[in-house]
Amino acid sequence: MIKAVLFDLDGTFADTAPDLAAALNQVLSEEGKPTLPFEIIRPVVSHGGIALIKLGFKFSEQHIEFERLRLRLLEIYENNINTLTTVFDGIETLLETLEAKQIAWGIVTNKPGWLTDPLMEQMGYSSRAATIVSGDTTEERKPHPEPLFYACREIDILPAECLYVGDAERDIIAGNAAGMVTLTALFGYIEPNDTPENWGANAMINHPKDIEKYL
Repeated sequence: MIKAVLFDLDGTFADTAPDLAAALNQVLSEEGKPTLPFEIIRPVVSHGGIALIKLGFKFSEQHIEFERLRLRLLEIYENNINTLTTVFDGIETLLETLEAKQIAWGIVTNKPGWLTDPLMEQMGYSSRAATIVSGDTTEERKPHPEPLFYACREIDILPAECLYVGDAERDIIAGNAAGMVTLTALFGYIEPNDTPENWGANAMINHPKDIEKYL
């Protein structure tokens, strides 16, 4: 029996791509580079600031300007973290259903806590979540299962009693390694060359409402 539902944050619980895309395009504009269409940026968002700078500037992490640009991107994003971001359609209704059934829910993300915590607070979900595990909460990050084990300890449930939903292969690897039921969120930030059908999730879903079928 499922006693808790855990969500990845970017691309599963919240549609953060508009704010992250705006931040990247602002950095590009400041550097005199052409901005990128949203549909090009969106699939890359789940992979964080490093991937976004690589996408926008087409150079590696070893480039002398890379870290300056990454930090500038994060500065802009931090200052506009909840300007265009919303939870995905159906998430709020799902949370109300979970809460009515006394099924705990929480967030397990690789996003660092200094970004996760203010975003969850500004969206109004901090006090409702049973656990919020960020990329720096534990020594390991996904695809390692430790963040998911940590969430289970906070909620006081067994991993086998938990459902984990994510939109990246590392989410499914982590959830499977933890012994959880795993769902791939196809409505999230799936890149064109991704093969989610090969990630090994228990199922793939097209909308948050589909999660109710697995409770």
